[in-house]
Amino acid sequence: MEGLERIVKEHPFFAGMQNAFCDLVCGCARNVRFEAGQYLFHEGEPADWFYLLRHGRVALQVAVPGRGAVTFQTMAEGEIVGLSWLIPPYRWTYDAKAIGLTRAIAMDAKCLREKCEADHDLGYEMMKRFMPVLIQRLQATRLQILDVYGTPA
Repeated sequence: MEGLERIVKEHPFFAGMQNAFCDLVCGCARNVRFEAGQYLFHEGEPADWFYLLRHGRVALQVAVPGRGAVTFQTMAEGEIVGLSWLIPPYRWTYDAKAIGLTRAIAMDAKCLREKCEADHDLGYEMMKRFMPVLIQRLQATRLQILDVYGTPA
């Protein structure tokens, strides 16, 4: 577990986290690997995990009638994939697909939610880390919508 703890502590998302909190978080972590084209999750499925990307890229996609899967964002090394585990009903609202070999740390969402509920200081620390990610992704989506549906030339 020592190697996994080091990897989690060195991931940008957890940078500067108190060791005690990091130890709690690491109890919910495991190494995973996805081959090119493999899905991390599908829209509508239970959001049981989120992922700290270590290597590779992941396309976040939505199904568009008449067009199939459309990538709305691509995540890379050092980023996280998956926010739906935070908010009931804990279901994915999009698909996530590996672009090439992807290595990640999978965080067990139920395990982490239980630890956050038991230790509200940990829960607050996690929210402080997730909210900027959520806001950044909403802003990126907003800009993308403006680009697609903006004023015609």
